[in-house]
Amino acid sequence: MNRNILIVDDEEDVRAIAKLGLEMGAGWNVLTACSGREALNIAANSTLDVILLDMMMPDMDGRATLQQLKANPGTKKIPVILLTAKFQQSDRESFTDLDVAAIFAKPFRPLKLAEQINEVLGI
Repeated sequence: MNRNILIVDDEEDVRAIAKLGLEMGAGWNVLTACSGREALNIAANSTLDVILLDMMMPDMDGRATLQQLKANPGTKKIPVILLTAKFQQSDRESFTDLDVAAIFAKPFRPLKLAEQINEVLGI
């Protein structure tokens, strides 16, 4: 069964590499968004299995995007995996209040991404 994922990142190369890895590695249907606002619109109008969300974006960052996703009854149950280049063990407490399925560090391995997401989702 094909799964639907939304990749949200302001960096085009990150979106492209993740998309390629998920399509080639697992046959996922991949939607992409370059901003939090675009992500909210796509999530509200699509059937998604998971959202891969970058934390550091201009205008609306990952935290603000996540808060709005979780506040919307139509999107609050979609599992969200955060992507961040700034995640250290010492930062863990700043992420504990977030309702996320997992946190993945950048850089990630595109061909391992589907496997990691499946593990988080228990599929």
